[in-house]
Amino acid sequence: MADKTIKVTLVKSPIGAVPKHKKTLEAMGLRKMHKTVELPDNAATKGQIAQVSYMVKVEE
Repeated sequence: MADKTIKVTLVKSPIGAVPKHKKTLEAMGLRKMHKTVELPDNAATKGQIAQVSYMVKVEE
């Protein structure tokens, strides 16, 4: 396994979202709209993505 990463982009504003989901986005490094971050492809990251899936776009 050669350090696989996932590109995650914030596409919906977290204003009005559940406070826990806002914290999850911040922990992922997504603080501004349309910002993209590369995260490791592991179970923890996939869990975070599943929680805020309605606000992010994911590219393998």
